[in-house]
Amino acid sequence: MLSGARYADGDPELVGMRRACQRMLDRFNATVADEDAERTAILRELLGGFGEGSWVMPRFQCDYGSHITIGANSFLNYDAILLDCAPISIGDDCSIGPRVQLLTALHPMDDHRARRARWESAAPIAIGDNVWFGGGVIVCPEVRVGRNTVVGAGSVVTRDLPDHVFAAGNPARVIRELPTEQ
Repeated sequence: MLSGARYADGDPELVGMRRACQRMLDRFNATVADEDAERTAILRELLGGFGEGSWVMPRFQCDYGSHITIGANSFLNYDAILLDCAPISIGDDCSIGPRVQLLTALHPMDDHRARRARWESAAPIAIGDNVWFGGGVIVCPEVRVGRNTVVGAGSVVTRDLPDHVFAAGNPARVIRELPTEQ
């Protein structure tokens, strides 16, 4: 799965891994407002990496958790969905708006038998440092978003975005360049 090759989503090992992840997410999403330390402890156990000073608001959903790394001082707002069938990396100082979806799964388009049999593949997503996603942004598989980039609310990112740009739309396109670091 992590190599990008086709895999069966019903493979017993994968199903077991997803169920274990869901049990941890059930605990995370059941925390109450002042249980920040408990949330952080669950995320440190669940995720492949969780940077100092970062936080995630419930309701949070993912497939495996272990394929996700979140850098330092990053924030994921309510209802984030990260389908981590391939690695998802989120840099430092990122702000991810509510209901953002990072989707690594791919399904066969030209082979309806394989699609019906629930074969799929996956490709990674990489989010650079100091990226800001407005609410409802969707990022598709095999996309890299450069550092210091802002993506407008409701945008669908289907291809790479460079550093220091504002992008928006469906599909997202670069609207303008942003100042480089000061």
